[in-house]
Amino acid sequence: MKQLTKPLLFIVLLTCTLVARPQNKPNQATICNPMNLSYRFCPDAPSRREAADPTMVTFKGEYYLFASKSGGYFHSTDLIGWDLITTRDLPLEDYAPTVVVMNDTLYFMASKNDPPLIIYKTAYPKSGKWEIANPSFPIGMTDPDLFVDNDGRLYFYYGCSNVNPIYAVELNTKTLNPIGKSVAVISSDKKNYGWERSGDYNEVGKNPWIEGAWMTKHNGKYYLQYAGPGTEFKSYGDGVYVADHPLGPFTLAAHNPFSYKPEGFVTGAGHSSTFQDKYGNYWHISTMTISQKHMFERRLGLFPTFFDDDGVMYAYTGFGDFPFNIPTKNISDPCELFPGWMLLSYNKPVEVSSELPNHPKNFATNEDIRTYWSAKTGEKGEWISMDLQKQSTINAIQINYAENGTSIRGRHPDIFYQYLLEYSNDGKTWNTLADKTGNQTDVPHDYIELPKPVKGRFIKLTNYRVPDGTFAIAGLRVFGIGSGKAPSEVKYFRLKRSEADRCVVDLSWTKIPGAVGYNIRYGTSKDKLFQNYQVLGTNSLTIRSLNALQRYYFTIDAFNENGIVKGKHIIELSEPSY
Repeated sequence: MKQLTKPLLFIVLLTCTLVARPQNKPNQATICNPMNLSYRFCPDAPSRREAADPTMVTFKGEYYLFASKSGGYFHSTDLIGWDLITTRDLPLEDYAPTVVVMNDTLYFMASKNDPPLIIYKTAYPKSGKWEIANPSFPIGMTDPDLFVDNDGRLYFYYGCSNVNPIYAVELNTKTLNPIGKSVAVISSDKKNYGWERSGDYNEVGKNPWIEGAWMTKHNGKYYLQYAGPGTEFKSYGDGVYVADHPLGPFTLAAHNPFSYKPEGFVTGAGHSSTFQDKYGNYWHISTMTISQKHMFERRLGLFPTFFDDDGVMYAYTGFGDFPFNIPTKNISDPCELFPGWMLLSYNKPVEVSSELPNHPKNFATNEDIRTYWSAKTGEKGEWISMDLQKQSTINAIQINYAENGTSIRGRHPDIFYQYLLEYSNDGKTWNTLADKTGNQTDVPHDYIELPKPVKGRFIKLTNYRVPDGTFAIAGLRVFGIGSGKAPSEVKYFRLKRSEADRCVVDLSWTKIPGAVGYNIRYGTSKDKLFQNYQVLGTNSLTIRSLNALQRYYFTIDAFNENGIVKGKHIIELSEPSY
């Protein structure tokens, strides 16, 4: 090998550093959903970004994320900063990739309706080099999942249909072909399982798409997860069945849906994978919906997941698009992840440099990713300014760009945003929060965790560059602590279960002065209130996602810019009316 000259050696080392550099700062301790990834622009019209159907695995102490239509796969050492690995060896245009670790090797396959399929493998995923492990897998299918049991046996789950069930079969670990015939393991029951009914709020009731199987083993039990009712709905979530054997028979778990987020800035928590981080914590990475420019306009969200002492599995989605800590140790409760930062920007008054008629300025603060404010142009100097109305402690800001008027297709090196983020106490004298005027990384949901909190009342975001289209913001979200008091407790509320449909419950409660929103917690017993349903600006709600055969218990938390006050009054919902 020839000796490298010093200039050439410097260039090689610099190149390696740039390739491995994560998008986010290494001293960042929190993240905020949707995940701040370089979501690819789809190759077809209309111009929009997409990533969905994620598979995350921990391999040799690091994390690899595969998602539909991403033009590559993502790599991280800490679940905070991500870099993209590109490859020509994998069918990255096929939906719902799955990956499994077996014998220090990663195995990959993706959806394909017509056999034969190809299974790929690599021992070095950072290299982007993969080889064929099985050139002729005989089952055509959608939404595959590969699962290796503790005894080394390999199982395959698949299915995506509003008619047919999810199937499972064992595979030979050497040939990677099926052993025996597939068995049906999960079918829909929308009559009794409200979360399987279609619609943003499970109100339409058409046959659900039962899909996205994923297997997790914990303490000798097999937890088979599945998605429904459809990726375009806010109600997109995951249910779970439990068995003593990887091929069943499976019994519906009492806690369902175990992953569900129908409200908030970004909604949906379906078609997911569950994995353990290097500290042993479980996580559920899910598909989140926008579905405005196209049904498959989607993002990804990460949620902590737990098993209680009785083996009940649940993904914690409460305040699931607020900042949360990424732990550096094993944890046992979701409270350990909450930094205490509240949403300061909801419906706050804004001023803008310009606006388009159908995208007014208030859409930047209405906590709905499906709507957005847009300036008239994408030129340097367009801006938006927010008044928090009181001086507050600011800890973090999330800037969610919208693709308005873009014509971008695929991935290009010039897809990035540049901006200046400032704060002020009087609206006249401005101080820098983040100077990204020289940024050259693609961060469509840029999340800035401040090194130190600041006191401020006004926030200003000034555009320096967008890759195409206009300067458009779906959410300028500010997190920290206000200067007032947390609301009082919700002590009085009423439940009424529908006599005609036991999947439906109406709730109403006494409006709490100063409360910005409420988080309804409910579950199968008083000590298992694992479901979360968060609302803003209302004191009534209809939930249509219950199990008609299940008894429930409810309580309501109140929150505002100064904190959360948990409900102590728990009501049992057992009869058709209460």
